[in-house]
Amino acid sequence: MSTTGERFERAVQIMARLRAPGGCPWDREQTFDTIKPYTLEEAYEVLEAIDNRDWPELTGELGDLLLQVLFYSQMASEEGHFSVDDVLDRLSNKLVDRHPHVFGDVKADTPAEVLRNWEALKALERGKDKEKKKRLAAAGENADEADSLPTDNSQSVLAGVSSKMPALMEAYKLSSRAARVGFDWPEIEGLFAKLDEETAELRDELKAVPGHAFEGQSQGRGIAGSGKPQIPSELSERLEDEVGDLFFVLVNIARYLSLDPESALRKTNRKFKRRFQWMEEQLRGSGRTPQQASMDELETLWQQAKRQERSA
Repeated sequence: MSTTGERFERAVQIMARLRAPGGCPWDREQTFDTIKPYTLEEAYEVLEAIDNRDWPELTGELGDLLLQVLFYSQMASEEGHFSVDDVLDRLSNKLVDRHPHVFGDVKADTPAEVLRNWEALKALERGKDKEKKKRLAAAGENADEADSLPTDNSQSVLAGVSSKMPALMEAYKLSSRAARVGFDWPEIEGLFAKLDEETAELRDELKAVPGHAFEGQSQGRGIAGSGKPQIPSELSERLEDEVGDLFFVLVNIARYLSLDPESALRKTNRKFKRRFQWMEEQLRGSGRTPQQASMDELETLWQQAKRQERSA
């Protein structure tokens, strides 16, 4: 029976074979940039399988996600940057170094203490990277390596929060980092007050919207936002800012309640999709589509869909 290491080595060898001369034409032509969209897609499919508690599916999705790591590592090895061995060494060393309460003599009896130690260690690592960059720049050596290290912002508690992740997730991480150093609401009622404040500011900005901009938006097909009101670009930017502020407050409410806003919104998306498709099925029974139903009828069907779910 194969060991875990032998199974991993087999997967690494298969990936190398696919990229080698005579391997798979599609795999051979891929680059770091062409693979990126698949990495994001696979990560979301892992989350979907977890939400569904579909363990056989999760097994396959985790394999697909691991494939992304093997793919990037193989391409990096071909270009002489690093190998999968370097990735594994970096991971193992990081796990040991950042868990001194397990592998060393540091005391951390609660998750909160572990997090504080983790953040302190990451800040120390960022400081070392900054010093290394200065030394390399001063010596005029290995400019590429110096450029790849963190900039002066590396001392920020927000350093390392990627702007490439989904906006809700980024907002959650940014506010969580700030909260760990005390920049947070003392109680959740402050967040609800902030939500009211941001809602009022959005309403104030809406007063500047031309009176005709939303004409027809509450009638017919425009109610769900499919119509696009004509709003001056400067005003549109201000409205965008206010809507963004609303989202940020909602993310903080989720964080305060120890909820993942990304997961919460995904569940609501699926709930909306499930209910709307139930409505479509009911309408198809009479040979119609949502476009052929009145808003009153659609609202009645929507309420029926909600009741039908609750009683299921």
